[in-house]
Order: sequence, then C-alpha cells, then structure tokens
Amino acid sequence: MTVQELIEQLGYMNPEAEVHFQYNYGDHWRTQVAPTVDSVEPGFVVHSAYHSMDKVVETDYDDEEAEESPGKEVVLLG
Repeated sequence: MTVQELIEQLGYMNPEAEVHFQYNYGDHWRTQVAPTVDSVEPGFVVHSAYHSMDKVVETDYDDEEAEESPGKEVVLLG
C-alpha cells in the first residue's frame, strides 16, 4: 500500500476513531491483536530471508558521506 492509497482509504473512515495496527500474535489460537498506533515516521527496510519479510534498517542520518540508500524508504506505523 502506498501513502496515497492509505490517504484515500482513511477518507472513508470516522476522523475521530482511534488508529490501531492489527497483526497475528503468533500464539496457538492465532489471536489477532491490535495495539494503538502512536507514531508515524519515515524509515528504511530491507528484505530479510530469515524473517521472510522486510525488516527495519537502523540508519545513521548524521553520515552525510553515505553514497547509497540503506534500503527502501517507507512510512513506519508504530
């Protein structure tokens, strides 16, 4: 999903509703949990073969000499 697609979807929602992030807790019952979103930040991810999905890459924003991107730029909801 892109930021533009998210903005479009949010346009149909109650603007006073809380925002939560849903995921599978990983327990025996495959419980879906939904903690609240309390941050929206830019970040970078790279694919992790170990996790079979993207993982967040910690970046050093003070390194002005870094020539290549540390990964794919994304928006992180936390």
